[in-house]
Amino acid sequence: MPSSLRWVSRLLPLLVLVAWLVIGGGLGPYAGRLGDVATNDQSAFLPRTAESTLVLREQEAFRQEETLPALVVWTAEGGGRVPPSAQAAATRALTALKGAHGVVGAPTPAFPSEDGEALRGIVQLRPDLGDELPATLDEIEAAVSAVQGTEAWLAGPAATQEDLRDAFAGIDGLLLVVALVTVLVILLLVYRSVLLPLLIIVGAVFALGLACAVVYVLADHDLVRVDGQVQGILSILVIGAATDYALLLAARYREELGARDGDRVPAMRAALRQSVGPVTASAATVALGLLALLLSDLTNNRALGPVGAIGIACAVLSAVTFLPAALVLLGRAAYWPARLKATADGEAHPVWRKVASLVDRAPRKVWAVALAALLLCAAFSPALASKGVPLDEIFVNDAPSVAAQARLGEHFPGGAGNPAVVIADEAAAQEVRTAAQEVDGVDSATFFAAPGTARPLVADRRVRIDVTLEDAADSDAAKDTVARLRATVHAVPGGDALVGGYTAQQYDTRVTAERDRALIVPVVLAIILVILVGLLRSLLLPVLLVATVGLNFLATLGVSALVFEHVFGFTGTDSAVPLYGFVFLVALGVDYNIFLMSRVREETTVHGTREGMRRGLVATGGVITSAGVVLAATFAALGVIPLAFLVQIAFIVAFGVLLDTLVVRSLLVPALVRDIGPAVWWPGSLRHRP
Repeated sequence: MPSSLRWVSRLLPLLVLVAWLVIGGGLGPYAGRLGDVATNDQSAFLPRTAESTLVLREQEAFRQEETLPALVVWTAEGGGRVPPSAQAAATRALTALKGAHGVVGAPTPAFPSEDGEALRGIVQLRPDLGDELPATLDEIEAAVSAVQGTEAWLAGPAATQEDLRDAFAGIDGLLLVVALVTVLVILLLVYRSVLLPLLIIVGAVFALGLACAVVYVLADHDLVRVDGQVQGILSILVIGAATDYALLLAARYREELGARDGDRVPAMRAALRQSVGPVTASAATVALGLLALLLSDLTNNRALGPVGAIGIACAVLSAVTFLPAALVLLGRAAYWPARLKATADGEAHPVWRKVASLVDRAPRKVWAVALAALLLCAAFSPALASKGVPLDEIFVNDAPSVAAQARLGEHFPGGAGNPAVVIADEAAAQEVRTAAQEVDGVDSATFFAAPGTARPLVADRRVRIDVTLEDAADSDAAKDTVARLRATVHAVPGGDALVGGYTAQQYDTRVTAERDRALIVPVVLAIILVILVGLLRSLLLPVLLVATVGLNFLATLGVSALVFEHVFGFTGTDSAVPLYGFVFLVALGVDYNIFLMSRVREETTVHGTREGMRRGLVATGGVITSAGVVLAATFAALGVIPLAFLVQIAFIVAFGVLLDTLVVRSLLVPALVRDIGPAVWWPGSLRHRP
């Protein structure tokens, strides 16, 4: 190479490296600032067209002032009936809170339960307290705890919102540290190199900083919505994807560097030429799969789509620019203390040479055993009940609001504090109320009255009826009652009634999630199939790959159903978990098959299908397996956030990725390709290659 070209080849990587250092230094802090534009207001993530959402909009007309209620529950110390003087003392404690910071109006008097073992009161708070909410709740707790002979508990939306804040507190730092340390340790153990793991980690951090900066700007302009769940998934997704893509490129560069006796620039050109296609194709499957969530009617699903796609794009950009620049500048030193040299086929991969030999000798037995194991696991998938997580299981740890809600449910009607809300025309208001009162599962139905009066408040010729249910607001029985309530009040002539409230929202969310799965799953499969057909220039093989990752997903759901019930003790699964699990597992599962089969196709053009399959498995087995372990460990880091939804997602994706990496991609797919032979490339020209 002429000296001028050699000088340019060194300068260009240096400029790229400097550009990423500027990006990392300038945009890195945004990874810790997403919380500033995130919202954990659960009412913002309801189905757009559901009946409960329409009720929520109509409720605005009945609010004299928007509030955030905090429910106070008193029980007797040591159990039994509350002291006779406790009710008056509790009412005085509530009255004393009038005018306190953040308190709206006068709190309601303490109300006794029918069994005489508890009292209940409501303190209305300003909904915009933000960081001041903890101090206000502490002031309320101090006041109500002074009632002699009782123990006070805080429940309701205000207490739940504070527990959610606590759950996501420090998510920017804690989750990032856990994920990065996990990845670093695995890479050090697997590659036994000092600089390479650090380069990969730095590249992932740069990608995350860039992604967070882009998402921050979009969220700040209300173009995307971010909550704590989306925020956590973004961090994990970017770190995992950036690491995967970097490992593939670094492994190919190492091969080329050894074969070219350390000539850096030609080695990187060859590595990029062979890696960019599979990396961009695999990234496209994940990004487009996530963008398919825009078809969802749930706002938090739609929010994850573009945010996740932005993260994947940043991960690819870092993997194909920052890492190549750093590797070219470092050369062999990037892999120190490993020594690079050209090796005979399989010499550096003895384990995968044995696996490839097993597949080559007995392909039918291998795929039959693997298929039987996956089908056995998949048989349990219908047992995964995705009807929603009960309130007492939303938090993995013992959240105070959950304990308070349990006390409330023990002594008051299950729906106390969380009534179903009926909005009806004024002309048929009494008929609607009477009909609602007679529905099986309803404890009481009362008109929403104007302040200081007993007369129903009328807004736009509509009235509001609060319906207290007998069962807990988050129970399946309560959701069944809402379905009966809707059928009953809808039938009242001239009522034009709508039913909303917390239970109705949960019911509508579940129904919408089922509709989303029926719509989005086929769309994602179609997207992945088109990408695979274009990459592999075959039709039969892409169909085979999509079918195997789909089976892997069902097998993962089957194992998850058993683990969630018998190990974690969950009685339900969040309704969004199956869809999230599908998008992540199918898209990421196809990633590893893309890495494998693109290499197999490359080898097949020279050596034929049988030898190409063997060589491709040997060459990619180590790097793909380590990438799968890293990705699984990265998603498992979501478990540090004490929310059932994220714990369930963490297990499904982590287990599913390992199952896909170790069984589907390592055994099932290679054995099927080996058994089918060149016909697997139908209708492409490779099917004629001997």
